[in-house]
Amino acid sequence: MRISLCRVITTTTLLVLVASCEQKRTDAPQISFEENLQQQLIEAKPGDTIQIPAGIHNFTRSLSLNVPGVSIRGEGINSSILSFKNQQQGAEGLLVSANDFTIQDLAIEDTIGDALKINESTNVVIKNVRTEWTNGPATTNGAYGIYPVQSKNILIDGAVAIGASDAGIYVGQSSQIIVRNSRAEHNVAGIEIENSTFADVHNNIAINNTGGILVFDLPNLPVQGGANTRIFDNEIITNNTSNFAPAGNIVGTVPSGTGLMILANDNIEIFGNTFNENNSANILVVSYYITERPFDDPNYDPFPEFIHIHQNKFIGGGSSPDSDPLKALQSATGQSIPHVVWDGTVRQDSKQNQILCMRGNDGITFVNLDASNEFSTPNFEIATHDCALPKLSQISLSIEAK
Repeated sequence: MRISLCRVITTTTLLVLVASCEQKRTDAPQISFEENLQQQLIEAKPGDTIQIPAGIHNFTRSLSLNVPGVSIRGEGINSSILSFKNQQQGAEGLLVSANDFTIQDLAIEDTIGDALKINESTNVVIKNVRTEWTNGPATTNGAYGIYPVQSKNILIDGAVAIGASDAGIYVGQSSQIIVRNSRAEHNVAGIEIENSTFADVHNNIAINNTGGILVFDLPNLPVQGGANTRIFDNEIITNNTSNFAPAGNIVGTVPSGTGLMILANDNIEIFGNTFNENNSANILVVSYYITERPFDDPNYDPFPEFIHIHQNKFIGGGSSPDSDPLKALQSATGQSIPHVVWDGTVRQDSKQNQILCMRGNDGITFVNLDASNEFSTPNFEIATHDCALPKLSQISLSIEAK
């Protein structure tokens, strides 16, 4: 029979053996929280919930998950913190390529690249998640905070996004989207819906970004035809942060002081929002041509159409524009830039009241910049756009009950 020395206790050897056994236990390999969490993500099974305890947990490399039906839950948006301040490897904080995914009640800070990227996934719930670069706005910050792309059925609820050098909350090339009850601050773009369809963006606060909310459609992307977005009941306030996007980035063309910008997107309904002191313009509606970037995509539609602006409130704004055409307009008129600015660029077969309708807004002012004629004859006549368009349908997701 074999007897472990650690179970032999005699009067003369007690102290030596106890010390020896304690030393062996102390010398056993200790797995770090970082290694343990990545192991849990790799070994997860559908239906698993991975708990993130309260505390600041440090990571040196990206995390990833590709198992469907997994939930990651922390103890609170300011309690369970995944810190990537010392990240050495990987392009994201957490990369997820998995359906039926839920993440909630935690924060992801100071990643080299994107904080939370969700790729090619269906049924995604992002609830009470904060992404932040804690050094404040900087070109060296990661591009995106919360970043679902090429995905479907997405709910972003109660999120906080701070300091992204592109967009704090971004949904791209996706469909069936809700972004609500969230706060985007000190990003280049606070909230951005790009090349996506059927989105509701409501009850959010976009404050102190370069541009508060952007709805874009861009050429040369796998998914095109951005349309059918409702922007409603948001507070879009003092988005006057200097643009700190890296050189060449499309959001680098967004003027500081932009409240809401619609670029080449169709069927947009904007209602019930409060626009407050966005220094370039509260709302910009522009074609892709305003960027002066060439494109060679034969399937791309560069014109915005069917933009419906109604029942919004405007407080100030336009007092210090960050755009040469807008600066020239202010110099010529001696007045602040009107609340709604349209570049005036249209396809030949379009009617102006099919492109932009405005009715029932509180104290709204307007200008058509006449961009296609080198801004030669700005037009402030709003009566042409005194019309209404059909209301868009509410987005409803089965995952809202999670």
